[in-house]
Amino acid sequence: MPADTVSVTGWGRTAPTAARLVRPRSYEEAAAAVRECGARGGIARGLGRAYGDAAQNAGGAVLDMTGLDRIHAIDADGGTVLCDAGVSLHRLMEVLLPLGWFVPVTPGTRYVTVGGAIGADIHGKNHHGSGSFARHVLSFELLTADGEIRTVGRGTPLFDATSGGMGLTGVILTATVRLQPVETSLMSVDTERAADLDALMARLTATDHRYRYSVAWIDLLARGTSMGRSVLTRGDHAPLDSLPPRARRHPLAFRPSQFPAAPAFVPEGLLGRSTVGLFNELWYRKAPRARAGELQKISTFFHPLDGVPHWNRIYGRGGFVQYQFVVGHGQEEVLRQIVERISQRRCPSFLAVLKRFGEGDPGWLSFPMPGWTLALDIPAGLPGLAAFLDELDEEVAGAGGRVYLAKDSRLRPELLGDMYPRLAEFRALRAELDPRGVFTSDLSRRLNLSDLSRRLNLQELS
Repeated sequence: MPADTVSVTGWGRTAPTAARLVRPRSYEEAAAAVRECGARGGIARGLGRAYGDAAQNAGGAVLDMTGLDRIHAIDADGGTVLCDAGVSLHRLMEVLLPLGWFVPVTPGTRYVTVGGAIGADIHGKNHHGSGSFARHVLSFELLTADGEIRTVGRGTPLFDATSGGMGLTGVILTATVRLQPVETSLMSVDTERAADLDALMARLTATDHRYRYSVAWIDLLARGTSMGRSVLTRGDHAPLDSLPPRARRHPLAFRPSQFPAAPAFVPEGLLGRSTVGLFNELWYRKAPRARAGELQKISTFFHPLDGVPHWNRIYGRGGFVQYQFVVGHGQEEVLRQIVERISQRRCPSFLAVLKRFGEGDPGWLSFPMPGWTLALDIPAGLPGLAAFLDELDEEVAGAGGRVYLAKDSRLRPELLGDMYPRLAEFRALRAELDPRGVFTSDLSRRLNLSDLSRRLNLQELS
């Protein structure tokens, strides 16, 4: 099977590493690629939207699974789909929406594969009511290190280790997913401004249960009495009878908006405090004080940045760090302190969102837990950023919270056990299932996610 040695990076475009990129076109080729990974092992990769180093493998193999992208069966009555792991959520929407079905969970981009959605146990604006992606997966087929293809069902240790396991238990080949019924491809959206963080949190706490989807954009440069001022956006799938007559002719049409791609070269420092501050001011001011029932396209509500191809280039060649953490209910003061610290430090982030999580799912390394999650993008070249985020990590871990591995690129390994209490079980299953460390990545080596990684790192230090 042909393979190219290429430079691989995450969506944040930081810390590229060289790997052999293998593109299997069948399950047999995928199994052969796993057998031929070599001493540095291999890791599956989808569409490359993990922000950090989860789908990189320096000196080893990276399996591009996007060639396995068949939709095998759709149960249009029962609301399930059986598809290859390389199928994107975008493709599922194209096929399923005309049939009156929608994906059960979508993150801020639809250019994520089903395998990646399970491996990262992705979440969306509906986590407070619907949980993360793996909650809606009935079963999947997993190619393990011994070359066996296993059918893995819900409620088993292997299912829970793989959901959120960042591809380290094997290569997901197919999955059966339960879908969300919809009458239209439009959203009914309520938008309102919140003057500060306390007002925002109070509204989310009191009214989130009324909405299927809920998210707030936060101005992290605002300080003083305006600290945490926000634009709160919530909604649900629009029913057919809410559409104007013209829109009822094609109620399930899926036509995402598309704009010109971001330029290949963007000057460094374009997204500094001044430019981001101006953007944040304009974005907050242009939002309505309160507006109810606006009809929006699915792409506008869920995936506005997908309309700009290669939008990650706007941070320049240095790339950016996406930092996302969650702290539990009862730890609101910790969240306030972190927002205040970010605000005082003047971190230029225009993509900052706050959501409430509902009940967590059983994935051993799954990120969501009941509480509050804040995600923000920060230019990687910001002076002192690494030390500042290390301090935030300590606060998050001390509050019983965690950071999201699918977006991480710099967490220190000694904090991982505090953030993910089932880490030891994950390592034990990995040691039994993959004793030679066939499945490995830059993330797993950096965070010592397996006993083998820990032993090799200790040998290197001795």
